[in-house]
Amino acid sequence: MSSDPHAAPISESWTGRLRSRLTGRGRAAGRASGRASEGAVPWGWVGPSLALFAAALVIPLIMTLLLTFYNWAPMEGITPGFHLANWREVLSDEYFIEVFLRTLRFAALSSLICLVFGLPEAIIISRMSRRWRRLCLLVILGPLLVSVVVRTLGWTLLFGGTNGIINQLLIWLGLIKYPLPFMFTETGTVIALAHVMMPFMVLAISASLQRIQPQVEDAAASLGAPPRVVMRRIVLPQIMPGLLSGTTIVFAMAASSFATPSIIGGRRLKVASTLIHDEFTNTLNWPLGAVVAVLLLISLVTIIVASNRLVERRYAETFK
Repeated sequence: MSSDPHAAPISESWTGRLRSRLTGRGRAAGRASGRASEGAVPWGWVGPSLALFAAALVIPLIMTLLLTFYNWAPMEGITPGFHLANWREVLSDEYFIEVFLRTLRFAALSSLICLVFGLPEAIIISRMSRRWRRLCLLVILGPLLVSVVVRTLGWTLLFGGTNGIINQLLIWLGLIKYPLPFMFTETGTVIALAHVMMPFMVLAISASLQRIQPQVEDAAASLGAPPRVVMRRIVLPQIMPGLLSGTTIVFAMAASSFATPSIIGGRRLKVASTLIHDEFTNTLNWPLGAVVAVLLLISLVTIIVASNRLVERRYAETFK
């Protein structure tokens, strides 16, 4: 033990500084370790999802794209290589161009019908009391629990050739004198597609309507704005994200729909999805079917991205 009276305070201060440095370094190391662990946690959560996404979507897309360059012959089948004959055939043949135009026309008309009927339907439901709103949403979303094939077969019973229920009703009301053809026509296919896709449009718009504060509409009405002005200048700009997302969902699902165009449209009224199915299962020309599938994907992505950019630029304040 030292005899110097100043030795103990010096020793205590030195050990204190050393302890504080060690403690500070420990805290810094702890914070760095915490940041590292915090950075590792998201990857641990999203890693399996990314692996599943790559295995289920990215890899099949790459394989489909590579398949488009393979050659096919009736006697030889599929032979690997790098050929552009399939792309030239699809892009230059009027038959394939007509199929693509028909597919996009069906999707656009179905989206328009869903928007025209789904928007007022969603607005009326949002004005109801909570109990009636839940009941109406259950009625609208109930068909989603039934298979698309079953719902489309229901439409075949309603159309039913010249003696269908819809034709009989229209004749009884005096709206038409002769039965209208619905089966195997574009009119019947678009009507059935719009009915199948309607719940997705109503859901998207209803979600946007729930975020609107009723006080805003009341304030506009108290300042003398008529209902149509409130709807056009207050409500519609605020629900534009819902309109855009609903239209995008309906357009993409209608363009890639298979069951409804196949049952209502038949084999003569081909769309891109039924054409792909025929190339893969009937003619066994997989490279040509892959080209149609890739072109359909490119067309949908291009149209959806371009329309989203236009709407977001027009209603920039709403999307902020």
